[in-house]
Amino acid sequence: MTPAFRLFGRPQAAGLKDARQGVKWLIVGLGNPGRKYAGSRHNVGFQVVDRLAAANDLHFDARRNQAQLASGRIEGVRVVLVKPQTYMNVSGQAVNAIARFFKVPSGQVLVIFDDLDLPLGSLRLRLKGGAGGHQGVANVIARLNTRDFPRLRVGIGRPPGKMPPEAYVLQDFRDDEMPIVESTYQQAIEAIHIVLRDGFEMAMNQFN
Repeated sequence: MTPAFRLFGRPQAAGLKDARQGVKWLIVGLGNPGRKYAGSRHNVGFQVVDRLAAANDLHFDARRNQAQLASGRIEGVRVVLVKPQTYMNVSGQAVNAIARFFKVPSGQVLVIFDDLDLPLGSLRLRLKGGAGGHQGVANVIARLNTRDFPRLRVGIGRPPGKMPPEAYVLQDFRDDEMPIVESTYQQAIEAIHIVLRDGFEMAMNQFN
């Protein structure tokens, strides 16, 4: 990571224009900022990109447009990992601003998020689609003004009994669920590596 990148957001950042050249992919995890939500089901996106960063020795040591950023190469591809620091329902504000700053087209903005309609432990990769009731994704669609961006859906399952979904997604995973969750996150990291190395179609064939 170059010194210029660490200076993102500062008016005196010399070389900032050069620092953003060559970024091919944004990998965006959706979630809510703050310790209160860190382990919640709704923060699956944050949890995946945190582990992806750790696996590739990248660090969230930059900030711009209400997002935490980590930059580097994965599978030889220049990427920026993004964690919006707005709340979930307005995630698109940061995603759109960062995509415009790095001049990354929507087709190379991979958005990772929790999905109530998928069982715990499952993944789905899609090149485009609707929001499926996910307010964070709906806001990304609205801000990017397109549904044509890739996404990685991480299953969290349905709430038990009559529990409202909005309460369920803000709960932390249970201890007995964590082995499944961690295994799923490792699969998500592998899927992202395949996307970058071999292309999205290959990753879909392997993980869907």
